[in-house]
Amino acid sequence: MSGIKQTEVASTDKKEAAGEEKDWAAAKAPFENVKSTKPRPPKPKYAVTIAVSSRTLFDMVAERKIFEEEGLEKYVQHQQEHENEPLEQGPAFPFVKAVMAVNERLRNLYPDSEELFDIVLMTNNHAQVGVRLMNSINHYDLTIERFCMTGGQSPIGYLKAYMTNLYLSKDAKKVQEAIEEGIAAAIMFKPDVESQLSETQLRVAFDGDAVLFSDESEIIVKQHGLDTFFEHEKQHENKPLAQGPLKCFLEALGKLQKKFYAKNERLNCPIRTFLVTARSAASSGVRVLKTLRSWGLEIDEALFLAGAPKGPLLQKIRPHIFFDDQMFHIEGAKEMGTISAHVPYGIGQKYNKGKLIEPEKQQK
Repeated sequence: MSGIKQTEVASTDKKEAAGEEKDWAAAKAPFENVKSTKPRPPKPKYAVTIAVSSRTLFDMVAERKIFEEEGLEKYVQHQQEHENEPLEQGPAFPFVKAVMAVNERLRNLYPDSEELFDIVLMTNNHAQVGVRLMNSINHYDLTIERFCMTGGQSPIGYLKAYMTNLYLSKDAKKVQEAIEEGIAAAIMFKPDVESQLSETQLRVAFDGDAVLFSDESEIIVKQHGLDTFFEHEKQHENKPLAQGPLKCFLEALGKLQKKFYAKNERLNCPIRTFLVTARSAASSGVRVLKTLRSWGLEIDEALFLAGAPKGPLLQKIRPHIFFDDQMFHIEGAKEMGTISAHVPYGIGQKYNKGKLIEPEKQQK
């Protein structure tokens, strides 16, 4: 019976795939002979889709204040009255620009490929605000053709429909909801000081535990201390860690990196990844590297800091985005000019600088 069921499932999948291709062909048909200098967005099933909120792409602090203090109607009115004034750049802006630079290189190497980054503006703004957002995107010459303006509703369903590989927002609740649904997501923070970032290479830095990997080892540190943790990691160094919320995004980056390697562009690859972990190399680093190897993933640079602050090294790396699960690392990175993204996942959310947060404070 199981063989019959598997055959039926495979047949259904093929029919759905054929139907999807037919739908795409029908949607594209009217535009096949229309000439345009703008590249067309790739199909979601081939793309590395990054959904960004309007408040991460643009600096909307003043507008947000109007919304919170004066209400929705005044907010919409303000946006309409200023719709010809481009919004200032937000924390995700350099990341998006770097992604666009990667796409340009990919299109030069693979003119017909749809394995590209695709940026989707995912905002809970009402449609009336869309004109200012579109004008701002055009002002900065950003290649963002797909918008979802949900009018205050949750974006989770749309994130799934777009097969989103990464969701960046300022809204902690929505990010948490996305992670719980298995979507890589993070809360973005603007650095306290600006840094000069590469315009030709996308640089992405990841923490390890509770970001790329699960928090299983971090639980041991928090509950039993470092000595027990070191012993545990040594005993289990050949057992891969379970995946964390950002593993799939690293995997997606790796897929695009390999397209450059296939063209003998490894040394000139416009994507570079970094592991920046508080782990010690000799005491607990082997399991990390073996886990990545077991996943078939590469990391370009691995930095084991043995508990040292991450800010100074990140200042040298100058990533377009740095993912970490602990806010004190985020704060330290921000202070030294790093665009940071908090991943609210794992046992680390119950601690601050190694100390357990009181239950009533966790709820606030």
